[in-house]
Amino acid sequence: MPISEKNLLKLANGSDVRGVSIEGVADEPVTLNAEAANRITSGFLDFLSQKTGKKVKDLRIAVGHDSRLSAPMLKEAVLEALTYAGAVTVDCGLASTPSMFMSIVLPETKMDGSIMITASHLPFNRNGLKFFTKDGGVEHEDIIAILEAAARSPEVKGDLAKVQKYILIDRYCHHLRKKIRAALNMGDTPLRGMHVVVDAGNGAGGFFATQVLGRLGADTSGSIFLEPDGHFPNHIPNPENKQAMAAIRKAVLDSHADLGLIFDTDVDRMSAVLKNGKEISRNALIAMMAAILAPDYPGSTIVTDSVTSDELTEFLQGELGLRHLRFKRGYKNVIDECIRLNKEGTVSPLAIETSGHGALSENYYLDDGAYLAVKLLIAAAKAKAQGRHLADLVKKLGEPVESREYRMKIMGEDDFRSYGENVLKVFEERAAEAGIRAAKPSYEGVRLVFPDGWALLRMSLHDPQMPLNIESRKKGGVAEIAAKVQEFLKGFTSLDMSVFKD
Repeated sequence: MPISEKNLLKLANGSDVRGVSIEGVADEPVTLNAEAANRITSGFLDFLSQKTGKKVKDLRIAVGHDSRLSAPMLKEAVLEALTYAGAVTVDCGLASTPSMFMSIVLPETKMDGSIMITASHLPFNRNGLKFFTKDGGVEHEDIIAILEAAARSPEVKGDLAKVQKYILIDRYCHHLRKKIRAALNMGDTPLRGMHVVVDAGNGAGGFFATQVLGRLGADTSGSIFLEPDGHFPNHIPNPENKQAMAAIRKAVLDSHADLGLIFDTDVDRMSAVLKNGKEISRNALIAMMAAILAPDYPGSTIVTDSVTSDELTEFLQGELGLRHLRFKRGYKNVIDECIRLNKEGTVSPLAIETSGHGALSENYYLDDGAYLAVKLLIAAAKAKAQGRHLADLVKKLGEPVESREYRMKIMGEDDFRSYGENVLKVFEERAAEAGIRAAKPSYEGVRLVFPDGWALLRMSLHDPQMPLNIESRKKGGVAEIAAKVQEFLKGFTSLDMSVFKD
């Protein structure tokens, strides 16, 4: 029986499609199977044809995937739909999400659109589809249009013999190497004498060690988990994961490396570890990238998500002379705001989340973990040549003493979004009555300013939850702020307040 329109629409996840693609986890039935992928691809063809004004048979589409176990099954279904429609279909094999967008940009490929089969850092049983046009990743409303078109499309079977093959990651790596060589102007092996280790988390990012660093002369000994393995046997391929960051930190210290780089599954996010074991992630990664860009973009605006620290604002504005704009969570939200600012004449070179999603205006506003790594490597090589350290760029960045996130579920409310909006309204009113100021402007939720810290209460982007982030500049401060927050939330019985008991 064909998948219903309702179940297809449930696969929408922000600006991507995501679902369960293989069995193996209790109470998680398969929702993104071959039929769904096939029909969704037909929906994308319909969308892309309208966007480009081209007939479907004149479209050129590239398809790539990460190391997930369900990738071959989904890829075959995608290729079946593309070839049935008569589109020029190119199988790029194992690839990164950013490289799939670059297939549209690179002169050797010049695709009209591309599809990346990935679910980022989600568990092994999940998978998804990301779609690109010449304007970058599609928006949430585009995903809805694609899924609605998919609901009208039958499952189809094309001729796989018509599929062309192209090793896109080789061409993409050439592009990255060229960027580093041009910036350093030190010959073909400008990273000779540098020791850099990579943790790919058994995702798609192992190429960075072998085809970028190795080819540029760097010593990559001590790199870990470079082999693609969709079971993800060593740790979750996610720079926000503590176990993952501990693994790359250990690799750096054990190898006495100059720098460690860690990527998520599809390489659109990264974080780093310095020679001394200091993690360059979350606020520190934002600060590092901003410090690298500041000389070329003086006085510019750095767009971040809403949960960044006050200490980061002080560093960006006080030390670097930049402007800090805290926007909404969601990498597409941050990137779109950066694009909007530049279009209106406000220079904004960087849109970046604490998750490690970072997009530069100089790189097509593409959230590309490998490109962030390229910028770090160039800065590290220049610092080394001058007898300095990469860490010097952020040595004046402060850090909160304590930080914590609580995630309160909204229970038993059909219209959980309206309920959450009312919680935020009352929360702000009660705080004001108690003399606690709300930060303005606030593009997401309510951020309360306390003498020694802050608390941000917001709605989850997609789920019936209200995340609460708290940071404090003193020991014990998070508990004090959390107690105040609970006072302001009294009476909201549909909020799961048990999270405060942990």
